[in-house]
Amino acid sequence: MHKQIFVNLPVKDLSRSKAFFSHLGYSFNPQFTDDKAACLILGENSYAMLLVREMFATFTNRPVCDAHECTEMLVALSCNSREHVDELVAKALAQGATPSGEPQDHGFMYDHGFYDLDGHGWGVFYMTQETPSA
Repeated sequence: MHKQIFVNLPVKDLSRSKAFFSHLGYSFNPQFTDDKAACLILGENSYAMLLVREMFATFTNRPVCDAHECTEMLVALSCNSREHVDELVAKALAQGATPSGEPQDHGFMYDHGFYDLDGHGWGVFYMTQETPSA
């Protein structure tokens, strides 16, 4: 199994992205943060590297897409409660994010989400200890 995960995301304005995620209550690892990259701490051993587009482009030989125009990936984060899901989405929307749809209640799971300032999709969800019936 893997010890850590680092999701790399291209951003247009690193300072603005850092401010956005700081307002959501996240912090950054200064060891991996400079003027071209910021290591967003999502949880224990879970990180998102926010990379200026030019730096991000050095990690791939494919074109870097504009996440406002197409979906490159969706990041899903678990929360401790339905209230935490709603709180996180509300904070994101207040900071300029756009909703990715309406909240969904599946009984065993509650989810909602948003697109951040660069168009990256973030799903946040809460799952009960129950498993869905087959």
